[in-house]
Amino acid sequence: MPVTPHSSRSPLLVVLGAGNRTFRGYGLKHIAAHHPVALIDDQPPAWAEDHVALSITADLTNGEAVTKAVADLDVDRGIAGVLTYTENHVVLAARLAQHFALPGNTPAAAEACRDKYLTRSLLAAAHVPSARSYLVADAETAVEYAVLLGGPVVLKPRSMGGSVGAHRAHTPEQVRAAFHRAKSATLFGLEHAGTSGVLIEEYLDGPEISVECIALGHGNVHIAAITRKYLGDEPAFLETCHLVDATEPLLADSRIREVALDALTTVGISNGVLHVAMRLTRQGPRIVEINARLGDHLIPQLVLLATGLNLPQIAADLAVGADPELLPSQSQSAAVRFLYPAVTGHVTAVHTGFFASWLDRFEWTVTPGSYVTAPPRATVRDRTALAVVTGPDPDTCLRRLQSAEDRSGIHIQADTATTACVA
Repeated sequence: MPVTPHSSRSPLLVVLGAGNRTFRGYGLKHIAAHHPVALIDDQPPAWAEDHVALSITADLTNGEAVTKAVADLDVDRGIAGVLTYTENHVVLAARLAQHFALPGNTPAAAEACRDKYLTRSLLAAAHVPSARSYLVADAETAVEYAVLLGGPVVLKPRSMGGSVGAHRAHTPEQVRAAFHRAKSATLFGLEHAGTSGVLIEEYLDGPEISVECIALGHGNVHIAAITRKYLGDEPAFLETCHLVDATEPLLADSRIREVALDALTTVGISNGVLHVAMRLTRQGPRIVEINARLGDHLIPQLVLLATGLNLPQIAADLAVGADPELLPSQSQSAAVRFLYPAVTGHVTAVHTGFFASWLDRFEWTVTPGSYVTAPPRATVRDRTALAVVTGPDPDTCLRRLQSAEDRSGIHIQADTATTACVA
């Protein structure tokens, strides 16, 4: 187990999994700027070495091996806390925190968030607004439950993320096809990090948001921000844009606050920065899912740009038992848009060449030679680029996102052997 030591001898914050540099690199940078980090990963990436005090190679699916690695660190340097921002490792992080008597959530609470069936069951028993949901073993059983639920339904994997494998269905044929898509869905190994299975649920109509929550103890939840989510065309639920506004009117909605608090209390969450997804239905806000970790898809970066609240740093502070800074330092809007290919095929070229004071970041997430699938079959793995912008208000951000997309271009050689150019 190779270890690369640095000079500091302060107790370490253990971080499980570096994650993808594009979407998680900024978070690790902020965490490591305030706490000496011991990164444990299957293969610690080279880019993370610039931020961490120690880098340890260990199989994160082997709880005993990771526990031993942390125990060795504890003897050598001392451990101040354990943290992960990666969905795959939230249960392991909770088990380690409990084992070493460190701040954190119980393993049972983490499991309740990772397992969507368990989440739904607990919320239903506590009468927290959610979706009626059933675990189905095969496609024909799914068709039977679709009749029971009535109207359109949603089929999704039991323990997946990023809306991968989730599809809306109405007819028996659509239900069967959606079942098989959900059952076979994969996402960066997440399919191996939880309980397998397929859920069929009632379809929740209305706009989707996520509530970025800071749990400071049992029953004590601070809402840092509300993220507006923009989705692609159904039947899939492909996330295309997120927007955070420091003056979001929904922050004053007591129903959203109550549902978020009740949901976290029901599953037993009491510590950390959480990402709680909801649909704003005609009957009121209803829980889509609870994530026992920082939000993904650059949402913490948007919160930082819009409000000045540093969610990765706050999560790290809570993991070591320190008091976090919860006072916003700025007030504006920030948004990210994810670009998807117009056709399925191989990328032959990408180009962009503009700068603007409001453009915080533009990054291609594919390179020439990459194979991409166009919607409606696309998943998050088919994103071609992302743009992050700031502005005084949401409308300005949306206009700037469109401008960023218009000024970029990608050439894709379609499967039909014709060349497509998306400007």
